[in-house]
Amino acid sequence: MPASARSDFAVIVPAFNEAPVMHDLVRELRAAFERHGLDGDVILVDDGSTDGTGDVAEKAANGWSRFRVIRHRTNRGKTEAMVTAADATERGTLVLFDADLQHSPDDIPRFLDKLAEGWDIVAGRKVGSYDKRVVSSLYNRLSRTIFDVPVSDLNSMKAFRRTVLDGLLLRHDWHRFFVVLAHARGASVAEIDVELHPRRAGESKFRGPFRILVGLVDLVSVWFLLLFSRKPLLLFGGTGLALAALGVLVAFVTIYLRFVHPMIGFDPYIPPMGYRPLLYLVMLLETLGFLLLGFGLVSEQVAEVRDELEAIRKQGR
Repeated sequence: MPASARSDFAVIVPAFNEAPVMHDLVRELRAAFERHGLDGDVILVDDGSTDGTGDVAEKAANGWSRFRVIRHRTNRGKTEAMVTAADATERGTLVLFDADLQHSPDDIPRFLDKLAEGWDIVAGRKVGSYDKRVVSSLYNRLSRTIFDVPVSDLNSMKAFRRTVLDGLLLRHDWHRFFVVLAHARGASVAEIDVELHPRRAGESKFRGPFRILVGLVDLVSVWFLLLFSRKPLLLFGGTGLALAALGVLVAFVTIYLRFVHPMIGFDPYIPPMGYRPLLYLVMLLETLGFLLLGFGLVSEQVAEVRDELEAIRKQGR
């Protein structure tokens, strides 16, 4: 590993109500830094904890100059904690590390080594038994199928270059899609095995059927963003044209029932005003169709302006 790789990095540790494990976390991180000759920073984000996680961590650090705590007044989420820590450092490489010590601090040099090969992101692939293996496997398999990312685990330990975050939209709980979004913008991604250890204290903050539902909704949101944000006319224009075409089809059916059908020998009983609902349906479909088509054209202009601004921003770096 180049000497710069051992110093130009920061370990980001989001933490919410993890006070029981803070002493072990700080001790083992510090020991790993000394054992592997690491000279980076550790930024722990106390994400609105109510059990004194930040205070316990600062006491455990006992003047370790490489360690600092940033506090959120309320629990904002792991994504926001990651962004807060990234904004608070100028280090060129960031390592996302969970506070529960289910990963070993000794894995940090392995991620830095892999990143030094030229990759933009190195994702961990969990090895070992854990409670949510079935749900996690299905979720990761579905994500790989939809997004075609070259990794098999989207929610594990990661290391990445600071520049990957530039211009990247990360909404609440989208840390699990960080690799997907970055890869869609051209970031190169590698994967290494990382052993998963049992949680030492407390309980997982990401569990329960509601969390599964939220994850699926977020997956659809990211899929929508990646598929249609660059070409909104595909969605709005395609839907608009389909509705307009359906309106034309209903109009032909209406004309047939009104004029052609009686002329070929049939005389069905049609109540008075029987065709008016069909005419209303034609007007509704055509109106919605052309409105969506127009909205799609306007959205294309907005997307073009955004791309031009992004290109200008990149040139100005």
